Amino acid sequence: MMTRAQHLVLTREAPAEEPSRPAPVRPYARLRRHRRWLVPLLAALLLAQMAAAMVTTAVQQTPTIDEPVYVATATDYLREHRIRYNPEHPPLGKLLIAAGVAVADPHYDPSYTGTQGDVGRHLLYESGNDPWRVMFWSRLPVIVLTLLFGLVAFAFARELTGTAGGLLTLALYAFSPDLIAHGSLATLDVPMAGFVLTSAWLVWRARRRPLPYLPLAGAALGAAVATKMSALPAVPVLMGLATLSVLTASRGPQAPPGRPDTDTDLGPRVPPTDAPGTDTGQERQYPPGSPHTSADRGPQAPPGDVHTGTGRRPLVPPGRPDVGTGRGRQLLSALAGAVVEHRRKALPTLPATADTHHHTPLPTLPRPAGGRGRKALSALAGAGIVLVVAVGVVWAAYLAVDPRLRFTPAEPVPVLHGLRGRLVDLLPVPGAYRAGMRVQFGLEYQPWQGYLFGHLYTGALWYYLPAALLVKTPLGLLALGAAGAVTVVALRRLRPAAPYLLLPPGVLLAAAMTGSRDFGTRYALFVPVFLAVAAACVPRTGRRWTAAATAVLVLCTAASSARTFPYYLPYSNEAFGGPANTHRLLHDSNVDWGQDLGRLADRLRQRYPGERVWLVYKGSGVPSYYGIHAADPRTVPPDRVHGLLVVSDSALAKARGRLAELVESSRPAGAVGHSISLFRR
Repeated sequence: MMTRAQHLVLTREAPAEEPSRPAPVRPYARLRRHRRWLVPLLAALLLAQMAAAMVTTAVQQTPTIDEPVYVATATDYLREHRIRYNPEHPPLGKLLIAAGVAVADPHYDPSYTGTQGDVGRHLLYESGNDPWRVMFWSRLPVIVLTLLFGLVAFAFARELTGTAGGLLTLALYAFSPDLIAHGSLATLDVPMAGFVLTSAWLVWRARRRPLPYLPLAGAALGAAVATKMSALPAVPVLMGLATLSVLTASRGPQAPPGRPDTDTDLGPRVPPTDAPGTDTGQERQYPPGSPHTSADRGPQAPPGDVHTGTGRRPLVPPGRPDVGTGRGRQLLSALAGAVVEHRRKALPTLPATADTHHHTPLPTLPRPAGGRGRKALSALAGAGIVLVVAVGVVWAAYLAVDPRLRFTPAEPVPVLHGLRGRLVDLLPVPGAYRAGMRVQFGLEYQPWQGYLFGHLYTGALWYYLPAALLVKTPLGLLALGAAGAVTVVALRRLRPAAPYLLLPPGVLLAAAMTGSRDFGTRYALFVPVFLAVAAACVPRTGRRWTAAATAVLVLCTAASSARTFPYYLPYSNEAFGGPANTHRLLHDSNVDWGQDLGRLADRLRQRYPGERVWLVYKGSGVPSYYGIHAADPRTVPPDRVHGLLVVSDSALAKARGRLAELVESSRPAGAVGHSISLFRR
């Protein structure tokens, strides 16, 4: 003991023999000192540019095909408090849109009869309302919700990998053209994807504290299901993840996955305590002036506030030493040695026998009876909490519209037979929800046309959505998201997060691929959302090339997004020719959803005043309202069509017969918003 004391005294006094060297200046030290305000500032800047892009897009675009239906239904909710239009989509998303409709306060005629599309057109163009004003206020709640979901993505990634990972995720989310395009519309696709992400994040947080987070996860899941029925496949997935979270929590405090472990390849590997050259209770000696000495180390972080080059690591759970540092391993070794010594002294001395290979079994503590059963019941209870709360949110959404739950559909609801019909009847949801599911299944039975890579077909292609996502997702987000998905499975410290990041979007994508409507990536917007979170797992401490490559790919994503401004809906990445070439590869909401009718009116007024215009338009807008006076060229013989031929790109993709002949015999004269083509005849 005296020898050890002398050794420590000599070690501490050794630097006094010569003056210590000044501590080396660490890179980014100044940024770290301002970390408290720098991170919120960067997050605010990213969200501000996304907000500016969405607001600009919302102001300039005319109503898309689905928007008038949702706006009219939301108005009917506000004024008549009934479930009458659009039963195929639950009311929660339209109730959010109704918050903006209430501000716009449009004139509404509840006695008007017609289909849901007719009611939407009547509200916007035939009731004395300003469609620009009504649409802007209707889109604003979805814009705000999209920004809030960006904060959820940031929080999810930050818990997994630290602050730098959260900012990386937020940057990819904020620059995603698909999220900007659909987040600026009064539609339901982004809200559904965001609610699923929120539920997955809250279920992940339930690994530490199940009781407060599982009900919140159920509420977010119920919000997704009460927004779009296509979120239903996520219900059993998130219930299973809730079970996993409860089982994990029952094992006691666990190391957070974002914290480097000693047996991973993230940073230098810490050798075992009994390895040669490893400290075993003594302070390691370093040359004077080395940055490892206590005099030159600089200010030390408080316990549990460990920093890496990628940002703040999550706090170590109470009661668990920090085994990722030398001091932590010394403390762990000392505690383990003390426990072993205490147990050795407490055990009775065994009598010596001739046969030293047979010993009396050591006494063990009795295992509590039914321990596994209680854990299983707790896990099932956690899944049940998620399900019950989710179903309760669905009921609450319908009760918010009409407390008496009246359902008077404006259009007939198809009858559903067979197994699907029996399963729908068993669901513990309001009758209007079950009727909406019958409408959805009825739509699935119709023969829809699709268009992919220049090929027009009837029916559905199982690979349509993956192919469309490959075209519509920025290359940087694709690369980082794919690498992050591989990393979260490959690295042991991140592997616990793999089910929470990969299963919800994987199951939802697989379910969407079985659908019969190949209309666009809006049916799979949850994929870029979860890819952005997974991308945070790519940068690795101690490997600067991963950080540099990540930064380059983020900048490429930002540049690609800026190039398409403000035409985000027809975006395609550089590998497929950019926005100007998207109409040759895809159609419908991927390119032309009727959003550029107002821009077409401006073009005709500025460049072609007084010319004869022939128009084939696909959308919900009314051309005459915007000052476009045109005739349909398909109603007259081809030799009478002279002047300017204007064709929506979705109609151009499906052009057959007379329209195809007219286009082939015309010469191109430009385009409007990458969604409407102009021809001269």
